[in-house]
This record gives sequence, structure tokens and C-alpha cells, in this order.
Amino acid sequence: MAKDTFLNGKTTLNVKGRLLDLSTPAVMAILNLTPDSFYGNSRSSSVDDALRRTEAFLKDGATFIDIGAYSSRPGAAEVSAEEELKRILPVITAITKKLPEAILSVDTFRAWVAKESIEAGAHIINDIAAGGMDEAMFETAAQLQVPYIMMHMKGTPQTMQKNPHYENIGLEVLHYFSDKIAALKKLGVKDIIIDPGFGFAKTLQHNYQLLQQMEHLQIPQLPLLVGVSRKSMIHKFLGITPEEALNGTTVLNTIALQKGARILRVHDVKEAVETIKILTLVQTS
Repeated sequence: MAKDTFLNGKTTLNVKGRLLDLSTPAVMAILNLTPDSFYGNSRSSSVDDALRRTEAFLKDGATFIDIGAYSSRPGAAEVSAEEELKRILPVITAITKKLPEAILSVDTFRAWVAKESIEAGAHIINDIAAGGMDEAMFETAAQLQVPYIMMHMKGTPQTMQKNPHYENIGLEVLHYFSDKIAALKKLGVKDIIIDPGFGFAKTLQHNYQLLQQMEHLQIPQLPLLVGVSRKSMIHKFLGITPEEALNGTTVLNTIALQKGARILRVHDVKEAVETIKILTLVQTS
């Protein structure tokens, strides 16, 4: 493997006029505002707690803070758009006021929630459905002119794990993104990030097949985001709990970086930053 593997392709994002350098991979910290996310230690129950967590994430080296108010774990309960906004807007407002250097990503599949969040101070849209659960999302991303993360998923969080099937998962995921990239570019969306969607509409075997083939998802000029942190592809396979899955997360993050990931979406920022530092040293020595 060439030692500059994760130095290929697009290395910048325009974040509301600020040019963000991704020549070295970056870390996205997970800030959950839900009472039922799969990893209990990631949940914030108040604005003050969210601020404390964000400060700690930034201190540990996070570049992005990904704020979500709708649990997308398999079988998660439905949450209304009104409730989602009620949870997320006060946190975005508070972080923007106290920690203006923070780059905030809003984790939502709803165009209305995305628009309100960006106008409140968020910088990036992170859509698990890639426009598939709200037909207004692509147009909204184009109007807002912010970076847009789109993830691969089949169905919805409530149905995605009901017998997912692929003939060739790597090829199918690539085709899925190719069609959507064309539609986004036609609308004028300039900064697109793709997320293979580990754990979404995929069996344990599918997840590892996709990871093995992940270098084929490197599309010129599109950064690749990977989120495997403490997921069931680790803890179910090893027969442990999400709380015990940090070591497995680090292993998979290392593999993902070697296969082209530019952004690691994680619960544990310090460990992910250290992984990037060590692998960068190895690949540039």
C-alpha cells in the first residue's frame, strides 16, 4: 500500500467561508441528545452537559462535533421533527455562543431540521438517508451551500435490519452514491462527503465485506467518512458490550484510515486522534 494512501483526493472543505484542511484525517465527535442511543455513555441530558462534553471533545482534538437528536439505532422509536428541534436548537445556540470555534454537524434526515439548525449556527448537514427520507433535503443543502454528508442505508432505522440483501455490496454502495452525487452536483452542492453506513441495513458479514472493499469507494474529490465506533459489528462479533468495544473500534479505525477514510466519527476522541497521529507518522516516514 502506498504510504500516502489517505493523502489522495480532496483535502479541503468550505465551512461557511472557512477553508478546512483535511490533508491529515480529522475526527468527528458524537454528541447524542437522545435518551435511547445504543451507547449510554454518549448521551447528553442537558445543555450544560452538552457544553461540557463539547469542550472536552475539542480539547482532545476533535475537528467536528456531530449533534444528533434522533436515535438511528435499529428499531429506534420515531421522534417528531418538533421534538428533534426542541432537543437540538438550544444546544447549537449554546455551543455557538460559548465555543464559536467549534465546527458543528447536524445529524438529521429532515430538511426542515437541517435548515433550522444551520441558521442557528451549525455548519454541516449529516444525513443518514442521503435524501431518501425527505425529498426536500438535496434542494435544501444546495440552498444553504454547506458541506453535505450522505450515508448509505436501505429502508429506515425502523426497517433497515429486516433481512438486508446484496449481490455485491461494494459495487451496490458505489452505484448508490454515484447516482446521488450526480443529482447533488446538478443542484450546485459543492462539498459532498460520503459515509458507507456501517451498521445500517447490513449484516455482520456485510459490514466486514464492505470494510474490505472500502478503498473502491474513494471517489475523486469526495472525502470519505467512517463511523464504526463501538457498533454491533464489533461487540456482537466479540461477544462483549458497547462499553467494552473501544479496542475493537481502534482496530477498525486503523483499517479504515489505511483504506482512505478522511474523517473518523467516534465516541472516543482522544484515542482516534492518537490513531491518526501514529498512522500518519508511519505513512510519511
